[in-house]
Amino acid sequence: MNLTRMTRDQARDWFLSDDLIGLGIEADKARRAYHPEGIASYIIDRNINYTNFCTEYCTFCNFYRPMDSPEGYILPHEVIFQKIQETIDLGGTGVLMQGGLHSGLKIDYYEELCRAVKEKFGERIWLHFLSAPEILNIAQISGLSIRDTLARLRDAGLQSIPGAGAEILDDEVRQRIARLKCNTGEWLEVHRTAHQLGIRTTATMMFGTGETIEHRLNHLEHIRRLQEETGGFTAFIPWSFQREGTSLGRFVKQEATAVEFLKMLALSRLYLDNIVNIQTSWVTPGLKVCQMGLRFGGNDVGSIMIEENVVSQAGARHHATEEDLRRLIRDAGFVPKQRDTLYRTYFLN
Repeated sequence: MNLTRMTRDQARDWFLSDDLIGLGIEADKARRAYHPEGIASYIIDRNINYTNFCTEYCTFCNFYRPMDSPEGYILPHEVIFQKIQETIDLGGTGVLMQGGLHSGLKIDYYEELCRAVKEKFGERIWLHFLSAPEILNIAQISGLSIRDTLARLRDAGLQSIPGAGAEILDDEVRQRIARLKCNTGEWLEVHRTAHQLGIRTTATMMFGTGETIEHRLNHLEHIRRLQEETGGFTAFIPWSFQREGTSLGRFVKQEATAVEFLKMLALSRLYLDNIVNIQTSWVTPGLKVCQMGLRFGGNDVGSIMIEENVVSQAGARHHATEEDLRRLIRDAGFVPKQRDTLYRTYFLN
């Protein structure tokens, strides 16, 4: 796009400014340059957490269970198939499958799961599968390189990779909130390698964990540079930390406000001038703030989320049907269009 590139100093000044409406106008202008047709998209898919066993103990997570926990599980294939069929029956086109970092599940388990899903459902379902930390864990316990791990998963049926596990791409923050998880360089290397292998991915940012604006700008800079290098990101999805029930929540006394969410959404659209799609979230800030986000740079409102376990266990209580999202989009002055995982809005509705 022929837009003047936002500098780090400009981004910082805008974040600290009281001119929220002015920032929104600039982000909306940038959004129109990418999406002049006045369409806002959404997807019907489902989050399937195939296991909640995890070795990482992230302070912001209330979903994981230690490896010896009686509350831990690994979903049987039959249960996963049932969830996918329910998704298809509701008009869904994809599943986002991810779980904890299991110390005993090697590459063979994931290859078998991918093949089983694709053999049963074929092109009826898109397999958006595994976060960067999970892929690194699989590679490590299987004695494989990142490239070989991704290539084998791709050949077994994995089609794209979610951006989960990014949190804040700054090792000072990561050491504080997820010290056992992959570092910044490792997260970036998984996505870089996936792009090189032809696997598209999304990028995310979870903010509001006590990090500074400089930490957040480091995150945006990492994403912008990798996108310049590979062009493999389909979308960027910022969302705010939910503190309820988490150990980190004892130290973070106030969650990010609606104004802060809108500022970060707008800055994401302006700073990430090489990523086409910016998603405004409703899961953590709610439907009304999500709707406002469509005028702060967002062009997509995400999924109806037939099932979601991780963020909801950290305190998120918002729910939405397909009609809720379509009404939200229409009332904001846009045309609602269902999309697929790669943000192709070819559905005639």
